[in-house]
Formats: sequence, structure tokens, C-alpha cells
Amino acid sequence: MSIIVEVRGDFIQLDQLLKTTGLCHSGGYAHAQIEAGMVLVDGLVESRKRAKLRPGQFVSYGGETVELVAGLVA
Repeated sequence: MSIIVEVRGDFIQLDQLLKTTGLCHSGGYAHAQIEAGMVLVDGLVESRKRAKLRPGQFVSYGGETVELVAGLVA
């Protein structure tokens, strides 16, 4: 089962996503997990802490999958 996250604006940074979803308890921990190669974006290891993620992408970490969808435009 996926966690669905609405992206408001054009993108969300990878470190912010991990923190926002509660998969990482802090930004520092998110950075460490990304540097350790523990985070996949669209099935590939992502090493950029502030990678810009957009709707339609998938992030896998710690046995969870996050699906990014477009948020409503105000």
C-alpha cells in the first residue's frame, strides 16, 4: 500500500518529503539515509538530498512507497 502525498506547487524536495511523511524523524536523519543509499526514487537510488520530486514519481524507503500526486490549484 502506498502513502499518497499531494504536491502543492511544482515540486517537493526529497528531504522534506521524508520528514513530512514521518518516514524520517528529522531533516538530518533524512539526509543521512539518503547519503547511505537507502532511498529510491522511481526504482533508482537517489543521493541528492534536495532532489526536486514532481507528481507522478514514487519514493521507496523503509519498506514504504510514497506516490506523489498533483495537489489542487487554488
